[in-house]
Amino acid sequence: MSVSDYQRIEKAIEFLDAHFREQPNLARVARAAGLSAFHFQRLFRRWAGVSPKRFVQYLTAVHARALLRQTTNVLEAAHGAGLSGGGRLHDLMVTVHAATPGDIQSGGRGLVIRYGTHPTPFGDCFCALTDRGICALEFVSSTKQTLKRLRSEWPRAELRHAPKETAAVAARLRRRPGAVRAPVSLYVKGTNFQVRVWEALLRIAPGKLATYEMVARQVGKPRAVRAVANAVASNPVALLIPCHRVIRKSGALGGYRWGVARKQALIGWESARFA
Repeated sequence: MSVSDYQRIEKAIEFLDAHFREQPNLARVARAAGLSAFHFQRLFRRWAGVSPKRFVQYLTAVHARALLRQTTNVLEAAHGAGLSGGGRLHDLMVTVHAATPGDIQSGGRGLVIRYGTHPTPFGDCFCALTDRGICALEFVSSTKQTLKRLRSEWPRAELRHAPKETAAVAARLRRRPGAVRAPVSLYVKGTNFQVRVWEALLRIAPGKLATYEMVARQVGKPRAVRAVANAVASNPVALLIPCHRVIRKSGALGGYRWGVARKQALIGWESARFA
């Protein structure tokens, strides 16, 4: 899917979110996306696998609360659920390696970071990887700004533009649900607490949601809900560490580092395939 196609999808999702009480018909939503009803319906089904009307049901607080009620601890239940059936959870095949204090203190001296920007079903994604694993995966509107931020985080590392090497990561994000996936390693820079939170997020299955309170209990800090929220918001690896699956206990989706409309798109897209 092209970037322009995803942008049309995002416009439609924003319109549906703003006008859902009016129950707009297909033609009206299509106009918001700048397409005819016929072409919009075809584009949306190709992207989401369901109709726009069905998709918007996955974004309601009622649906979110229903998912949360399925278990009192989604994080623990996800381990069992993810290993059954044809849709083995790729999240359980992700290993997080934290940068050591020495790595951080040296500013990445001796570290080679290859990077590239690639299209995904959710817009352009900037990927950076090292020999130890993926160190950044972000949705971008400006590669230049993202690269500048990466340089500030690893000031002594060698940055190489190597899209042929990072293309494999983007291809992984485009594969159909249930496809066989190889294990992947992440190399992240964060505090011990942040890393524990990011590891907990890996246990939330696609099509499922958890609250910040659930994650706080999972990491053994039930009163540290705000600190958990900050750690979730600081996630450096979109999608593979699924911070988009964490919502407020009211059922409201809450914020997202790469835009609320994109969070809605991710949750709805996964719900259509896994819920």
